[in-house]
Amino acid sequence: MPKKAGAPRVAVDAMGGDHGPGVVVEGTVLACRALGLSVDLVGPAALIRGEVARAGGSGLSIEVVDAPDVVGMGEKVSLSTLKKRSSIQVAVERVHDGAADAFFSAGNTAVCWTIAKMILGTLEEVDRPALAAVVPQLHGRTVLLDVGANAQCKARNLEEFAVMGSVYTRDVFRTASPRVGLMSMGEEETKGNDLTREVHEVLKGSTLNFVGNVEGHDVFSGKVDVVVMDGFTGNVVLKSSETLAEMLMEAVKEELTRTPLRKLGAWLSRGAFRAMKHRIDPAEYGGAPLLGMKGCCVIGHGRSNAHAVKNGIRAAAEFFTSGVNDSIEAELRALGARKEAAGA
Repeated sequence: MPKKAGAPRVAVDAMGGDHGPGVVVEGTVLACRALGLSVDLVGPAALIRGEVARAGGSGLSIEVVDAPDVVGMGEKVSLSTLKKRSSIQVAVERVHDGAADAFFSAGNTAVCWTIAKMILGTLEEVDRPALAAVVPQLHGRTVLLDVGANAQCKARNLEEFAVMGSVYTRDVFRTASPRVGLMSMGEEETKGNDLTREVHEVLKGSTLNFVGNVEGHDVFSGKVDVVVMDGFTGNVVLKSSETLAEMLMEAVKEELTRTPLRKLGAWLSRGAFRAMKHRIDPAEYGGAPLLGMKGCCVIGHGRSNAHAVKNGIRAAAEFFTSGVNDSIEAELRALGARKEAAGA
């Protein structure tokens, strides 16, 4: 999709998430104020207009788009797709029709993925779109994919994920020649199952900056910029890392408030602890991009607070302005040409 002049317009599912539309609207107002973005807030119009007024959003570049139906966080995909006027479906249609440049939702991930694929379709060279996630590492961030959209994968899928993850990291985060690793149960080429061994050989012969097999601890060490895996493994890695980060922050808080002396030390070190929280808080990354769709879509965590919603909208806008989808198509087209020339 070509870039447009001016600030991107993001279609936001105002009804997505565990905390109701008030939090989504608050995050939208924060995004518009801080980033100068334009937003379509999609949901029951009267309700959303009231929330915009309460959040102090009058005068900002926010348009309320009516969508009377709501998809529940635990609702079955088969039922949700029948709701043609749901906030998710109407928001995705805004992107399809060109009224908006990108889509953000903190709603039901499976429903968002299904509706996006149904309405937008996949890029020409993509077999399966992937759900990516951004997590902190020692010296920056790591992109993981897939993290839940494709529980079972073929070698071709993981090869595509590697290309898409590398392009996203390069174009959005400005990382030159991203280091790509393949999740396995050991660094040696012979480790892993039949799939990982096959994919290792494919990636080793590719034009990517492939550093070989990696293990769970490498996700956060700074060894790689992109980690490729099937969606089942990726979802376990992502959920485990998020829970560990929350547990560590809570444990630190408990220990630092046990005695008056520790409380004094915590007060003196409060700047460092705020910085640490900023580095490991999932809310700083906003959401998971859907890579391989004909459109720019980002899915936030259901527990997203207003700060996370703001960053999710920012991530959706950056996805669009970076031109990632054009680059993915070009890279996969070149990959196909190389394979054809080699007789693969």
